Amino acid sequence: MRQGIRRRGDGRLTSLLYASVYGNPVWRWLVAAGTAVAAYVALRVLQRLVAGQLGRLAAQTANEVDDFLADLIRRRTKAPFLFIAALFAGTLVVSLPDRAQQVVRGAFLTALWLQVAVWGNAAIAWWLPRLYRRQGELDAETASVYSALSLISRVGLWVLVLLLVLEGVGVKVTALVAGLGLAGVAVALAVQNVLGDLFASLSIVLDKPFVVGDFIVVGDFLGTVEHVGIKTTRVRSLSGEQIVFSNADLLQSRIRNYKRMQERRVVFELGVTYETPYEKLAAIPDMVRAIISEQPHARFDRAHFARYGDFSLVFEVVYYVTSPDYNLYMDTQQAINLAIFRRFQEEGIEFAYPTQKLYLSPAHTARA
Repeated sequence: MRQGIRRRGDGRLTSLLYASVYGNPVWRWLVAAGTAVAAYVALRVLQRLVAGQLGRLAAQTANEVDDFLADLIRRRTKAPFLFIAALFAGTLVVSLPDRAQQVVRGAFLTALWLQVAVWGNAAIAWWLPRLYRRQGELDAETASVYSALSLISRVGLWVLVLLLVLEGVGVKVTALVAGLGLAGVAVALAVQNVLGDLFASLSIVLDKPFVVGDFIVVGDFLGTVEHVGIKTTRVRSLSGEQIVFSNADLLQSRIRNYKRMQERRVVFELGVTYETPYEKLAAIPDMVRAIISEQPHARFDRAHFARYGDFSLVFEVVYYVTSPDYNLYMDTQQAINLAIFRRFQEEGIEFAYPTQKLYLSPAHTARA
């Protein structure tokens, strides 16, 4: 009797296991559930192993990349993504209707692309601050432009992910992008000046033709850069007023940056009278050399008797001021000019200036 009951129980169990549910026997659903559970556990274990290995590697190196990867796997890899990936692995065991298969596949692709977006967002947040540090100490204006760059990067990433998600769930992205493209063209035409200034500001920050504090000359305008914003750059002129440039217009101009100057080259001419004796004329280059060499911030280059002028003997002098500071340049130039004047006065050398001499013959003098 017990054997009969056991056989009937086994028969019922077998019938239950082979009973069809949504086109698949029950035992296949049980295998699918077991596969999903095993896949989830395996993914969790793999996550911890890889994160732990990267963490140990990060502790032994000064490189920050392995620290970032360890954090990316440990904290940025979300449990819902692993759960949906495990369920998708379980559904591979069973046969699903086409519609159900599309739903499952769409859910998995959505979770995958969202996880990719989380990773990409974390990568942007990790990379940009290190780019800041490579650029040196940031002022508020540069930091604001980098923040705008970060925002644009993240928005672009999420828009791309959204399009991929829509494509994964069966939306015709091509038609959608075409429609958005027409709208985007209209918007771009409306705000093209603003966008031009925005990208120009990014170019200024990344390429650094000038930074806050630099003395620049743009066309007929000159002054010190006070602010580099998303749309405009503001320059304080020598006379005190603030000059506002559009970033796009500024980059299309020729910019002379005097702050980048390492030293200043000074060229000037001295004119002495034709009555100067030869000996003193020949000694002038050495006099000028000695005077310039005495200045701590000047480097002598050359001094030559250059030409015969209309009313003077012209010497050309070249020297360098070894500092970009404008006030120091003016002080050095003044000291050299005064020293030359004093030395020429001591030597009895006269500076020439435009003069006319009238010679009258004796006959004209007698008639007068």
